[in-house]
Amino acid sequence: MKILVDADACPVKEIIVKHAKTCRLPVVMLLDTSHILNDGYSTVITVDKGHDSADLRLANLLEAGDLVVTQDFGVAALALGKRARAINQNGMIYNDSNMDQLLFERHLGQKVRRAGGRTTGAKKRTRQDDVDFERAFVRLLQEMGNE
Repeated sequence: MKILVDADACPVKEIIVKHAKTCRLPVVMLLDTSHILNDGYSTVITVDKGHDSADLRLANLLEAGDLVVTQDFGVAALALGKRARAINQNGMIYNDSNMDQLLFERHLGQKVRRAGGRTTGAKKRTRQDDVDFERAFVRLLQEMGNE
């Protein structure tokens, strides 16, 4: 098992590394060339800035039993399809029960934007979001360790 992180805009990288070290799990951070990362623990893979470059590389590295941290519903769906687990930066654990609804909502938002409409952006990140992520992440690691 390894932890794969869609790291470009991931605000919880430090939390991930802290718990990965404790569990002695490898971490792979994927980011594009506009970001620099060296946390002293993770394997960092830098990809070009092309559309979905990091997502495609992550999908190619992904294996059953891995854990993916991403806010991208499409990447999360790929992870579930490969029998991996996925969580977002706010602690929402993606699963078969919520994935269809999330993908449908993403589709509707894309339709609105293509038609010239506007959708609401993400709300400002709070300390509670970090707490929620850490709690869910640790629980997920424990569940996966027992599988």
